[in-house]
Amino acid sequence: MFLLRYVALLGLVVWVGGLAVLAGVAAPATFDVMAAKQIAGGRLLAGAVFGEILRRFFFVSCGTAALVFLSLMLRRILGPKPRHFGWRTAVLVLMTAASVYAGVFVAARIAGLQAAMGVAPSSLSEQDPRRVEFGRLHLTSTALQLVPLLGGLALVFWELKE
Repeated sequence: MFLLRYVALLGLVVWVGGLAVLAGVAAPATFDVMAAKQIAGGRLLAGAVFGEILRRFFFVSCGTAALVFLSLMLRRILGPKPRHFGWRTAVLVLMTAASVYAGVFVAARIAGLQAAMGVAPSSLSEQDPRRVEFGRLHLTSTALQLVPLLGGLALVFWELKE
């Protein structure tokens, strides 16, 4: 059981820690470096780089979600059943659903919109419908990533309490 709990905790740390590092370090650094170096089309390039980082992290998220789910199910089958098993499963399903929706559907809409624009959204007027739509999609993506971040913190708490 210790090994299964360790695997679950490790998966959660990678998932939650990765989200925190992406939001707090990678995104700001990517955009700040491009701006500081005054690279032509820097914001567009920064968006493309960070978009690719998010695309790759999506696969990490899926892998860690599978690890945590498998660990939880094996612990239930092998016994003793983890405390708050139903809640943990529900939180994990919600985290995974939010990640998949953001990583597949919202990301595809953002990529399509960026391809159609061909310029950084920030270079468009604030009333431009494409910029408004990009802002809405960006906000949706950010909000969706809060679900696995907060849910993951709750699951880490439960793992540490057990």
